[in-house]
Amino acid sequence: EELGMSKDSNFDIQSPFCVLCGRMDDCPEKYGEKRTNGTYNLTVHYYCLLMSSGIWQRGKEDEGLYGFLIADIRKEVNRAAKLKCNICKKKGASIGCVYSKCKRSYHYPCGIQRECIFQFMEDFRSYCWEHKPVQKLPDEEPRGTSQCTICLDLVEQIPSYAVLKSPCCKNAWFHRECLQYQALSAGIYFFRCTVCNDQAKFQKEMLRMGIHIPEKDASWELEENAYQELLQCYQHCDVKRCLCRTGRDYNEPDSKWEIKRCQYCGSRGTHLACSSLKSWEQNWKCIECKNILAKSGKYSRKKKHSLAASEMTDGTTCLLEEPSPKCLRQSPGSQGSFLAQSPKIMCQNNLSSCSYLELPASNRVMMSLSPLKSRRSNSTRKKYLRKEGTGALKILKELKQQVNAKTTRLNINAENIWSSALKGFRQRNFSPTNTIEIKFTNCKDESKLGTSAASQRKRFFHLLMLHLQNSSLFEGSSAKNLTLDFQALKDNLYFEAGKMIAISLVHGGPPPAFFSKTLFSCLVYGPENVKPALEDVADIDVAETVKMIKYANSLSSLKSTINNSYEFLAAAGCLRPVTALREKNMLVNDILIHHVIKRITSPLESFRQGLKTLGVLEKMQMYPHVFSSILCYKTEQLSAQTVCDLFKIHSTSDVNEVGTTDFWVNYLQDVDNGESVVTLEDILCFATGSYSVPSMGFVPEPTVKFSHISYPVGNKFLNCLELPITSTYEQFKNAMDFTIKKTPRVE
Repeated sequence: EELGMSKDSNFDIQSPFCVLCGRMDDCPEKYGEKRTNGTYNLTVHYYCLLMSSGIWQRGKEDEGLYGFLIADIRKEVNRAAKLKCNICKKKGASIGCVYSKCKRSYHYPCGIQRECIFQFMEDFRSYCWEHKPVQKLPDEEPRGTSQCTICLDLVEQIPSYAVLKSPCCKNAWFHRECLQYQALSAGIYFFRCTVCNDQAKFQKEMLRMGIHIPEKDASWELEENAYQELLQCYQHCDVKRCLCRTGRDYNEPDSKWEIKRCQYCGSRGTHLACSSLKSWEQNWKCIECKNILAKSGKYSRKKKHSLAASEMTDGTTCLLEEPSPKCLRQSPGSQGSFLAQSPKIMCQNNLSSCSYLELPASNRVMMSLSPLKSRRSNSTRKKYLRKEGTGALKILKELKQQVNAKTTRLNINAENIWSSALKGFRQRNFSPTNTIEIKFTNCKDESKLGTSAASQRKRFFHLLMLHLQNSSLFEGSSAKNLTLDFQALKDNLYFEAGKMIAISLVHGGPPPAFFSKTLFSCLVYGPENVKPALEDVADIDVAETVKMIKYANSLSSLKSTINNSYEFLAAAGCLRPVTALREKNMLVNDILIHHVIKRITSPLESFRQGLKTLGVLEKMQMYPHVFSSILCYKTEQLSAQTVCDLFKIHSTSDVNEVGTTDFWVNYLQDVDNGESVVTLEDILCFATGSYSVPSMGFVPEPTVKFSHISYPVGNKFLNCLELPITSTYEQFKNAMDFTIKKTPRVE
């Protein structure tokens, strides 16, 4: 009988045979999975079932076979039994060409043999060998031989059934068989062009040309415990003399018997006690890595002088060993000593800290200002942080529960904040969980500083964060990224910076508020998941190169730029042959990833380790949106409201002062409305020396006081604006405009 079926039932099939094609072949790659329904003694190939013209999936996935009902399969077998295959000339041809005028029918295996096209999408169409879709090659494209980008065997650059061309890459050719095997392995979520990684356009064309892409996860993702070995950590003490009585493999976390792995190779370990390590944060190198480092010679072309190490004259030993640099390229943004401070910072550090507090308490009464606002805050920045950082404050309060009553005293020189802070944080008895007590050693009359220990601590952290913002550890105008400073890396300063920021947050200090979005994302989500932007490049030469590549309008100009930047691209590992203008975007992306992320891998990891202090980084990763609002830089437009909130009014008993206070408020409003020759930025600079509000506010806090003088006076050291008391608003406005306009701008 034809296909093993009787004339009476048309369905008397032995289970090894597919009821639709009559073959015993069990080749899932070619015909799909072969499945048998034991109850009805029914066997089918999955692809034969999908491509049959007269059957639809009307059941659920667990009904019948693959969701096709048994009754429907019987009807389709009976229908096909009347149709003769145009290829093998036997009955049972269940598949027909969808071309309206074509009457050809065939079995699925016969169609494969005759190079028919079966589309595994939408309504599962089938095309015979005459009406099947084909890929067309433009006449101007060269013909010859190329490599299949999967198996690397040679293929003819002529589209055919066996050879397919990529729709997204000009010179990408594939064997159909190679593509089909890859699609079955990768699944719909990972199947993409092997050259450019395009997914949407590539999959659409491959489905049109008959490649079956199953809706499943990749095979390597489905394998149980496929990456189990990656989760195993080396746990063995390799020092010559192990002191642990329990054995070299014993590991007890948070104790002296915790095993610390080599910071370089990770394949050697030691108990903390066996190598006299004081804490798990202390770095350790195995003997093999020490020998390699000793033979490697110089780490960088130019050594940078750092006072951080040379000024530690008290003989204390740093608890953290110094990690060596990983790369030889010097960051252009890190030139100069780490401790070199900007003029603005120097002014704030050298100001007379006692001057403001010498004012009697009665002169520090806050006045109500109408119509702008009745209740003042210290600054718009602080007000914004209170609004956005409520969640962060709650989280930090939970972390602060780790801080105990035991105090650690730090002697701080405000004029050399970094060296004294580093010395204090590295002293042997310092612990992040102790309450920090600050004593400023450079104030002539310490009692006049004095309020509470909390205010001293807050002032210390404020000065420290300001210094970090302007240090060579970070680069960028406002939103900061990490630099590559080899001396700082060697001295472990990136770790110390992260540690200081974490301690500042938990102990009630200000947040840094100068992180770029890219830096924050690298810390929270990992550098491998971050795509940097051109704005993250602080190096002018690199930025200019990226711009020239990005905005090249012809292939010749693109190649010229690449040739001019040959050494830079080669050193960055981004040098590649370019055959089309559209490839410039991939090149730009490679440069940005190298310069902004890969180049600073070592500083970033060291900085991350520092932020783990007191569990801060873990909370950042748990609540990224909350911490982003207090750690990342935000641009704020100056307004009359902003400036008015920024300055605290110092009141006296002079009755004329009340009217002048209204003049001050009205003047800010006129300036904001453009009714003055000066700007709000000019006013801010006149009083403080800065054209914008720093991310952490001003120290000391900006103030306004009124005096019987003819013209306003700005004291940039004290951030104090002294205004004239006048009888009319016109006199006040003229005096302000004249003085501020005539004051030289500080560039």
